[in-house]
Amino acid sequence: MRFTRSTTTRRRAVTGLLGTAAALGAGASATGPAVARSGGGAGSGSPARLLARALARRMSLTEKVGQLFVVEVAGQDADDVTDAAAAVNERRYGVRTPAEVVRKYRPGAVIYFSGRGDDNLRDPGQIARLSNGLQRASLAQARGVPLIISTDQESGLVRRLPVPPATELPGSMALGATYAAADVHRAAEITGRELAALGINQNYAPVADVNVNPDNPVIGLRSYGADPRQVARMVAAAVRGHRRGGVASAAKHFPGHGDTGEDSHFRLPRIEHTLAQLHELDLPPFRAAIAAGLETVMTAHILVPALDEGVPATMSHRILTGLLREELGFEGLIVTDALDMRGATSQYPPDRAPVAAFAAGADMLVLPPETDVAYAAVLAAVRGGEISGRRLEESVVRILARKIEEGLFFGPFVSERRAEQVVGNAGHLADARAVTGRAVTLVKNDAGLLPLAAGARRVLVAGWQTSSSPALDRLARAVGARSGQTATVLATGGTPSPAVIDAAVAAARAHDLVLVGTHAAAGGAPAAERGAAQAALVRELLAAGTPVVVVAVRNPYDLRRFPEAPAYLCTYGTGAGVLTRAVDALYGDLRPTGRLPVAIPEPGATGSDLYPTGHGLTY
Repeated sequence: MRFTRSTTTRRRAVTGLLGTAAALGAGASATGPAVARSGGGAGSGSPARLLARALARRMSLTEKVGQLFVVEVAGQDADDVTDAAAAVNERRYGVRTPAEVVRKYRPGAVIYFSGRGDDNLRDPGQIARLSNGLQRASLAQARGVPLIISTDQESGLVRRLPVPPATELPGSMALGATYAAADVHRAAEITGRELAALGINQNYAPVADVNVNPDNPVIGLRSYGADPRQVARMVAAAVRGHRRGGVASAAKHFPGHGDTGEDSHFRLPRIEHTLAQLHELDLPPFRAAIAAGLETVMTAHILVPALDEGVPATMSHRILTGLLREELGFEGLIVTDALDMRGATSQYPPDRAPVAAFAAGADMLVLPPETDVAYAAVLAAVRGGEISGRRLEESVVRILARKIEEGLFFGPFVSERRAEQVVGNAGHLADARAVTGRAVTLVKNDAGLLPLAAGARRVLVAGWQTSSSPALDRLARAVGARSGQTATVLATGGTPSPAVIDAAVAAARAHDLVLVGTHAAAGGAPAAERGAAQAALVRELLAAGTPVVVVAVRNPYDLRRFPEAPAYLCTYGTGAGVLTRAVDALYGDLRPTGRLPVAIPEPGATGSDLYPTGHGLTY
């Protein structure tokens, strides 16, 4: 039976283990249950920490080092995998199955992916079965320790669970457009309940970055917005919602990744904020998350010279220990962003990145590019004195205490049948639809074209889409489902050529309405030229004489490329749910109430805004 995570039950169970802690050598200091410090779960004198110390004393050095690692596994079952999945595991780890990976390294955590060759996530029953199998393999060791099982289920742009059957929820910027902390809380609660039913107990969300750079290639829609106070309010609501749903949350990417024009997956970005700007702009969401009871912080692979010149945040003792631990008072787990990202590997080889991150203050090391090398390097650093035994003990105790607090030692297994009942249930779907509707933002409606008048019409749906983000097909499907409406799709790509634009104009003249789906960031590089071809498409369609509505299907900033467009709607995502709700708004079945969570700047470096944060029209 799964351990219930209510505070009362958790405290009762942990307190009941104090006798075990004393027997294992926790000592007479275990005088009773302590109240965990706000922000980080179990405080240093809590029952969970006392028991964790006792458990840690019984572990060998190699077992302790294993707890530091977060590994990925390939396959949909712990013991029975396809030859393709087995080949991935053998290439990475020299073993065939996920269970064998767990037995080899005794890791502290596993992270699930749908891609990267892992293919972990198919349907609720299968995912629950995989989680149970991994926990069984971990607990079968001599001193069996349950696993933290994690994933990145931010919703919107970054999500791992298949939709359907999982509930499709709006992403962070869409939720920011609702300006309703209650909507953020409910979305996080639904996410938490579905993850918990699958045996996933750690979500690497929410994103706490404040997106003040419209050209940010890695955060953008993943942020709740550009106002640090508003983002802080939303992040705190997400932390509480995840906890109510039954999983731990992780605020990322510390100390703030919102003002960069580079992607840390491919290079090491540099954040030029002053110390005052960091405290005013970047840190408030993390402070709010810690105050809300945040369990985990994920680091950023970025340079922040105002905090530590030349040292990436993930490897900076000043940032992780000095700022996060000592100044902000965070007592929970610090986990790295993936160590196989170029932001980490560009300066640190596989044997140094994990040692440097751990020495800086990280507790858990996520996805080192060569696990054997990383494991051996950390082990050697401890044996050689570069990392003290005390420092290792601190992190191991935090990790074990988290597992005790989460109830994992009391039964980490989940019901496959219940997983199928919880994931994507009717209540979750209804609430998700309502929240998604409140995110749709009408920015311009100059000619009063919207809502569309009654009557039959032929609609051309043109613009950007990809096979993995079929935005036009989803818009067309929602339009075509309406009485008297026919929809034709014309995908023009991220950088439509003059010939493609001419074809779109000719098609527009044979239709009664044109919906143009834009995603300017897909339109090539450098940043100053991104979206130029899509802007040319919009302008030529406007000149064709057929009424045009532009739908920004990703970032809301696209309008700065074609400010003359008279009707402009933002969806903040390409999911079927949000695009269906956008069509509802076009036809007047949904009254748009979303407001911009970021400003749309004027073209060029003028410093002025076309539309400010908080702008939004309705009818």
